Amino acid sequence: MASTIRLHVAHPLGAGQTVPLDAGQAHYLFGVMRKGVGEIVEVFDGVSGTWLAEVVEARKKVGVLACREQIAPQRDPPDLWLLFAPIKKVRTDFIVEKAAELGAKRIVPVLTDFTNSERVRADRLQAHAVEAAEQCGGNYVPEVTEAAKLDRVLADWDPARRILFCDESAVGEASDFRRLSPGSEAGPWAILIGPEGGFSEAERARLLGLDHAHPVSLGPRILRADTAAVAALTLWQAALGDWV
Repeated sequence: MASTIRLHVAHPLGAGQTVPLDAGQAHYLFGVMRKGVGEIVEVFDGVSGTWLAEVVEARKKVGVLACREQIAPQRDPPDLWLLFAPIKKVRTDFIVEKAAELGAKRIVPVLTDFTNSERVRADRLQAHAVEAAEQCGGNYVPEVTEAAKLDRVLADWDPARRILFCDESAVGEASDFRRLSPGSEAGPWAILIGPEGGFSEAERARLLGLDHAHPVSLGPRILRADTAAVAALTLWQAALGDWV
C-alpha cells in the first residue's frame, strides 16, 4: 500500500535509483514522522512520475531512499500561468498554494501601480508550492518566478499566450468564461489578477488595447484578490483545462 507521506525531491528518479534527502526532509521523515529504515514513502521530482521509495539510511540530518516502483506516470498541468499582484503575506501564500493545487503551470507575482505589499520572496513562495503539490497528490510543482513590474511583463509578452484579464470594473456583466466551452482551442493562456485596490486606469487601458488580452467578469460581486484567483483558475480549468 502506498504511503500517505509524499516528498518532492530534487533528484532524478528511476528503478533502483538512490535519492539523498536534505536536512529538512530527513528531520521531517525521521524526527517528526518517526519513519525508519525499511519503511516506504512516495516521492516525485516533477518529471519522472510518482514512485514508492524505501528508506535505506536514516539519521538525524541525513537520509537516503531507494526507488522501488513507479505508481503513477508524470502528469503535467495545462499550459496555464497565473499572474497576480502580491497582497498580505498569508493571503499571498494562499494564492500560491491554491494555484499549485488547481493546476497552474507557472506562478508570476506582478507589481502593479496599486500593489501594496511587503517584499516578495520567491524562494519562500516556491516552498509553499512544493508543499501544496506534496499534499494534493500531484507530481508537478509550478515554478514561482521573481516578482516583476506589470508593465515590463507586458512589454516582453509573447502574444501567442492569451491573457484572461480579470477586470473588477466589469463586475455584474456576463462572463467571457461562458464562451470558453470544451473543444475550444486551449493553447497557452495566462490569468491576470489585480491588487486589492484594482488596476489603475492606465493599466486597464493598456490591457484593453492588447489583442491577446480578454477582459472577464467573475460574477455579480467584487471578489477579494485571493478569492478571485481561485475562481478564475476554477472556471478556466472547467472550460479549457484538464477537468474537461
